[in-house]
Amino acid sequence: MIENQTIGTSHNSPSGAGGKRIAIFGSTGSIGTQALDVIAANPDIFSAEVLTAHHNDELLVQQALRFNPNVIVIGDEKKYGKVKEALSATDIKVFAGEKALEEVAAMDCYDLMLAAIVGYAGLRPTLNAIESGKAIALANKETLVVAGDIIMRKAVENRVPVIPVDSEHSAIFQCLVGETRNRIEKIILTASGGPFLGRKPNYLVNVRREHALQHPNWAMGAKITIDSATLMNKGLEMIEARWLFNLRPEQIQVVIHPQSIIHSMVQFEDGSIKAQMGLPDMKLPIQYALAFPKRIKNDFPRFDFRKVSTLSFEEPDVKTFRNLALAQEALIRGGNLPCVMNAANEIAVYAFLKNRINFLDMTSAIEQTMQNIPFIEKPTLEEYFDSDGEARNFAADLIKL
Repeated sequence: MIENQTIGTSHNSPSGAGGKRIAIFGSTGSIGTQALDVIAANPDIFSAEVLTAHHNDELLVQQALRFNPNVIVIGDEKKYGKVKEALSATDIKVFAGEKALEEVAAMDCYDLMLAAIVGYAGLRPTLNAIESGKAIALANKETLVVAGDIIMRKAVENRVPVIPVDSEHSAIFQCLVGETRNRIEKIILTASGGPFLGRKPNYLVNVRREHALQHPNWAMGAKITIDSATLMNKGLEMIEARWLFNLRPEQIQVVIHPQSIIHSMVQFEDGSIKAQMGLPDMKLPIQYALAFPKRIKNDFPRFDFRKVSTLSFEEPDVKTFRNLALAQEALIRGGNLPCVMNAANEIAVYAFLKNRINFLDMTSAIEQTMQNIPFIEKPTLEEYFDSDGEARNFAADLIKL
């Protein structure tokens, strides 16, 4: 819902004037709230110009009152009146609905979009921002999983930088700075292994929601935490990396690294390997993406080699954690299969979080959906949208949601 309001090209905000104007799409989620911490710590460098949320109107209002953005969007239109009233004493423009998200993404009141909306819902706003020439700090891996070929082609056509925020892809991106002329032999994505590393199916069958949400290293939102527990997150990251870095499937490797200190590596054609390291803290890749190409000082905790005796690595167990094998199949086959897999996974994770299915049922639902939705080798954008809808309906029927 967009009313007839004027959107300014600049805005005086307590979070800074004259710095880089940031639009956070998904400001109330884990990535969004940490990004606002980074902005608050650097008021001379960044300002928060656009904030959006889907359901969490109370936190969105709190953020708006603190950061005084130009525009906010509440995705749930039923909450528009409440949000509008809460901000009536400010000059903040308030919009609502999915269409408003897309329209605000195309506005000229910001410089860089932090794409942090969870799941498939982030695709259309990100695409609109790219087509409007906005730089993208990409925290939504599903955007590239669903339609990576189209997104990256549009980014090239519009000369838009896409800077990854995922710690693994940020690590690869950082390793490649200054290596433009040097060919990649492979990239190595590291995975913590999640809370069930080393467990077998007879244990996983009894896993409940509260167990799966206890990640050993990272503080993340519920959806990504479940994806990490099933290793689907690493599969999605393989597909994202394929498009971000223009790689062939065989150039992408996953290793389990339980300490989460090495965030990923690049091996070049001479055999040399570069790694990006640090303590597991999402504020670091967020800050790097917002400030790129500069690095800015912070007071985050530092890694101390003197206090760590072991950094270990092992092969992922794809027989137990079959979601990773399904994602590898989708990566190799391409077409609309990653889109179908992602849609089924979103439905399956939702059902698991609602205690409607058990942990291993998620994999079964995803596999059956991938087998039953028609394969399209070179989909158009509309065919991606259609495939997503078909896969969601099939998975929901299968689970009996």
